[in-house]
Amino acid sequence: MVFMMQCKTGVIRFSVSLPPSLVEEFDDVWKRMGYENRSKAVHDAIRAFISDFKWTQGEDYVAGAVLVLYYLDKPRLLEKITEAQHKFRDIISSTTHIHIEEDKCLEIIAVNGEASKIRRLAEELMAKKGVKEVKVAIIAP
Repeated sequence: MVFMMQCKTGVIRFSVSLPPSLVEEFDDVWKRMGYENRSKAVHDAIRAFISDFKWTQGEDYVAGAVLVLYYLDKPRLLEKITEAQHKFRDIISSTTHIHIEEDKCLEIIAVNGEASKIRRLAEELMAKKGVKEVKVAIIAP
């Protein structure tokens, strides 16, 4: 059973039933992370849960970054990455190119738009020969 009450401060208080071991582990984690209280940690956890759901649904507007780690020794790879970015220019805000090693670079692509389009961009980049890894970090604003 969940009890909810509207407070004058514009927040809703509710109770949640959890196994003691999960509460102990959660309390340990939020304290180690430097949170001042459990409520803020729960707030951030719920926000991440909602963002993850919106990302998996692919319909909602999200913002974030696509990280692309790749090697320079593959012919025309940089050109192919640039072509992919131009195809998705409606969701790309900016890019940053970082030299990691002599033959390895990281591209950070700032994105905002439909989650499904961002996923297609990431998948297209991931499929390129010479791309070592693609990671997507998304929030639902």
